[in-house]
Amino acid sequence: MPHFHIEYSANVEEAVDMGALCEAIRAEAASIDAFPMPGIRVRATRVDHVAMADGNPKHGFIDLSIRLRAGRTDAVKKDAITRIFAVMKEFLAPAMEVRSIALSAEIRDIDADRSLKFGTVRNHLEDKA
Repeated sequence: MPHFHIEYSANVEEAVDMGALCEAIRAEAASIDAFPMPGIRVRATRVDHVAMADGNPKHGFIDLSIRLRAGRTDAVKKDAITRIFAVMKEFLAPAMEVRSIALSAEIRDIDADRSLKFGTVRNHLEDKA
């Protein structure tokens, strides 16, 4: 049940297709064994009020937070975040050439004992993965 949550400053919307970024992250995540495909959720939340660096409103940010159930080794998590971050950097390269954007990503474990889950997504997948 990997959750990918992007927070981004509203001022990057003119240069970045956030829906396409979500799909790029989802596609790469689905190719990583550490992220079970049926549980992948990628979402983006626009942040309207931001103050950064020297206060110039041209600066923007895109921050990805990945949460997943504990149990993966540090090496597996490092490989996964490295791959996802590489996809983000490649996707965002054109925008970052012309805009001031701070890009960051973090991966952290969810304690399964304190995180309840229920859903029917697997029941509705095309191939019943």
